[in-house]
Amino acid sequence: MVDIAAMLYAVTFVIVLLVGVYFVTLGAMSLFAPAKARTFLLGFAGSAFKHYLELAIRLIVGGSILVQAPHLIYSDVFTLFGWILIGTTVCLLFIPWKWHRRFAEKAVSIAVGYLPIIGVASFALGTGLLACLIQSAAK
Repeated sequence: MVDIAAMLYAVTFVIVLLVGVYFVTLGAMSLFAPAKARTFLLGFAGSAFKHYLELAIRLIVGGSILVQAPHLIYSDVFTLFGWILIGTTVCLLFIPWKWHRRFAEKAVSIAVGYLPIIGVASFALGTGLLACLIQSAAK
């Protein structure tokens, strides 16, 4: 018999684990390969496909964080973050992708000027998330 709850837990655990790895990688790239990080960050919302793919990934990640939050230390923080991610994604669903692209171009152009700060923050967020996951798995 397949235990759906256990499968959901395992799948969402892996998704949140990959999010942690993503943030650690983005942090390292921002600090040690800033040109690659800049190119990567400027690629968001570049087309309708990328826009909707980003929204789908955000919904999956937000939902996965909500499933994992009760098992993590600082569960209230993770629950809030999951709902913020889902809520902002739903808002983006009602915005034409070209508006999202224009906003992303302006915002990311400004943000890449702060790549060292983004790098440290991303690395800290990723390692913190991974530490929380490891702690929950050790229970």
